[in-house]
Amino acid sequence: MKPELSIVIPIYNEQAGLAALFARLYPALDALRLTYEIIFVNDGSRDNSVSILAEQFRLRPDVTRVVLFNGNYGQHMAILAGFEASRGDIMITLDADLQNPPEEIKHLVAKMREGYDYVGSIRRKRQDSAWRTVASKMMNRIREKITNIKITDQGNMLRAYGRNVIDLVNQCAEVNTFVPALAYTFARKPTEIVVEHEERSAGESKYSLYSLIRLNFDLVTGFSLIPLQMFSMLGMALSGGSAILVLFLLVRRFVLGAEAEGVFTLFAIAFFFMGVILFGIGLLGEYVGRIFQQVRARPRYVVQTVLQQDGSGQHELDTDLPEKRRVTR
Repeated sequence: MKPELSIVIPIYNEQAGLAALFARLYPALDALRLTYEIIFVNDGSRDNSVSILAEQFRLRPDVTRVVLFNGNYGQHMAILAGFEASRGDIMITLDADLQNPPEEIKHLVAKMREGYDYVGSIRRKRQDSAWRTVASKMMNRIREKITNIKITDQGNMLRAYGRNVIDLVNQCAEVNTFVPALAYTFARKPTEIVVEHEERSAGESKYSLYSLIRLNFDLVTGFSLIPLQMFSMLGMALSGGSAILVLFLLVRRFVLGAEAEGVFTLFAIAFFFMGVILFGIGLLGEYVGRIFQQVRARPRYVVQTVLQQDGSGQHELDTDLPEKRRVTR
């Protein structure tokens, strides 16, 4: 039967916290009194996560499905794989670290039933370090100004999506994307609610400072050309300013004569211009890099195995690549 609700959970080296996740997730969903499925997507874990997921599948094969990647492709690729495997009318993404309590799922479902097709979440009291909180809020403001995508708390994975949004997301073939922002652009009636936030139950965050910076670069360059346009305008302004400076120095030279004291000022101006030029080359490289990755047309991820139950109630080990679209762009 087609479930009413699909839960997609990316897994990467989460063996320490999976037992606690199972103990809270399944009772929270059973209490909703609706049909559901849970899709765990293992993103190339190097610990014992796969064995734990396989055991949980054997315990609850009626509502559990496990998608296993052949390597590590990133959290958002895992979510996209879960979207393609899902069958529910309402889709909810959830991290495995229990920072978003599974008990909050009922609030997102209730909001979706009010007629919304995208429900984001805002953490009531973030249990992250101070630098992560400040950096996240700062990048949120910059991203909203540049992309016009209004996501208050972009680092929170607890979100709900309607089937109409998921079907459109599944049609996209972008190599690098930010799933919540992509879904937001397709939503007809988006909204946000406040949810609780807890400390990580076990393990450690998979996002380093570099990863967060890269994510925001992908987000900005993937949804807007404004950075390039701003740099073009900056280039024109600097060109005009440098032309005025050259004229001023020429007039000064003919009127007052050459002065050696101004050489360090010229060095400072030259270094500033070189810094701007290097930044512009890097920004242009971000866009060129996205084009390069897209035109190679390589698979976004490769599914090695899918653990699921067939229609007769028997456990099925999916190894049919072409039929099940195991290699997906």
